[in-house]
Amino acid sequence: QVQLVESGGGLVQAGGSLRLSCAASGRAFSSYNMGWFRQAPGKEREFVAAHWWSGTRNYGDSVKGRFTISRDNVKSTVYLQMNSLKPEDTAVYYCAASRGSVSSSAADFGSWGQGTQVTVSS
Repeated sequence: QVQLVESGGGLVQAGGSLRLSCAASGRAFSSYNMGWFRQAPGKEREFVAAHWWSGTRNYGDSVKGRFTISRDNVKSTVYLQMNSLKPEDTAVYYCAASRGSVSSSAADFGSWGQGTQVTVSS
């Protein structure tokens, strides 16, 4: 298991940017697939982005072209750069880790952080 701690959330105006960080503790970070999910009030948890251990990156349709996921295996940290933010991006953002096969399903990620709130004002 890996422990995850997110940071970087906050309040931003529409069109602005934020960068989320997720620091992992535990061994073999480079072998984990890392993902970001988000959950808005009254909605299901939504896949945002993933960075597989192999280097492949996937994005949810609603964030393609605006968000970028990256990772630093030396620092055991994964990042989510969010640009051109919209009010509909408002949610709690969660970092997650998986050692399974490639998947964008939350059910396939076994380790989760506590979440960080992102609020985008119009």
